[in-house]
Amino acid sequence: MQEQELKSKLAEIEDKLLDLRESLDYDQLVTKKEEIDEQMAQPDFWNDSEKAQKIAKRGSNLKGKIKSFDRLEEEHQDLSLLLELALEEENEEVIADVESRIGPLTKDLEQLELQTLLSGKYDDNNALLAINPGAGGTESQDWAQMLLRMYTRWAEQHGYQVNTLEFMAGEEAGIKSVTLQIVGPYAYGYLKSEKGVHRLVRISPFDSSGRRHTSFASVDVMPEVDDDIEVEIDKNDLRIETYRASGAGGQHVNTTDSAVRITHQPTGIVVQCQNERSQHKNREGALKILKAKLFDYLQEKQAEKIDELRGEHKEIAWGSQIRSYVFHPYQMIKDHRTDMESGKTEQVLDGDLDLFIEAYLKEE
Repeated sequence: MQEQELKSKLAEIEDKLLDLRESLDYDQLVTKKEEIDEQMAQPDFWNDSEKAQKIAKRGSNLKGKIKSFDRLEEEHQDLSLLLELALEEENEEVIADVESRIGPLTKDLEQLELQTLLSGKYDDNNALLAINPGAGGTESQDWAQMLLRMYTRWAEQHGYQVNTLEFMAGEEAGIKSVTLQIVGPYAYGYLKSEKGVHRLVRISPFDSSGRRHTSFASVDVMPEVDDDIEVEIDKNDLRIETYRASGAGGQHVNTTDSAVRITHQPTGIVVQCQNERSQHKNREGALKILKAKLFDYLQEKQAEKIDELRGEHKEIAWGSQIRSYVFHPYQMIKDHRTDMESGKTEQVLDGDLDLFIEAYLKEE
């Protein structure tokens, strides 16, 4: 970069930092963090461990945002000073060092800017992600498994923990259903963009004639809700069944009827959990999934009421895909909500989803 271009880049970063400070409401963040620190310093703070853990988590999230912003601001100040001194002394080595550090600083700044868009009440919660194939048997079940791998890879690349709460394998290939718990800060905030129907167009590996097939799979994403969220569940409305867990085989497949399936009869919502060997723990896990699904169901009902009052109606139907993954006759992945496209189909299916997630959050 030329001298003037370097100065221009640093000035642009400075403007973005000022905007970000305002977006974060930085001073208010610091005040809230200090208040939580005072709470945590009280001798009786840990008497109610459940409440204390929630407050501590909130404090940790605030600390993380403050620390990230402070680091970016400090790095910008260091680079600005270094460039000024290097230009005075005509030190080409230091100028090159400043230039090499501007790119990573810009990228980190963009990531923190994106986090400020995650301001929803439950955006910083863990996520529960369920994948179900559409009509089409083995084709759709194989597509569902491809999506499972994609989201698992994305989560691993971002340092999230992935727990399989429920898994049902297909007869020939693929999966009939799966529910994942994605554990980490802002997991739901990022993954909420993935909720909807995903469409695949490809030459089928299961068709001996080599014909093109279209497959659908639905992805449902819910925040893992805390126990203090009010979702009423009448035990009389539940039908609870146990069954033998199924998996990919090997030592982790249960040999007892420890898996649990719960049907919420008023809404028809069905949840399953089989990742634990204990029936009691699987029941607790299934109830947690049910609570999240009921919470999501009530939120959607409320949104529908608001749309009716506004005179708006959005059809929610199988086939109204949010994203298409086309492998034949050309290679292209397109998000129909944002018009974001990528020809890097292999990378996307290997977990490189940030392009689509960021576009969704910015448009939202």
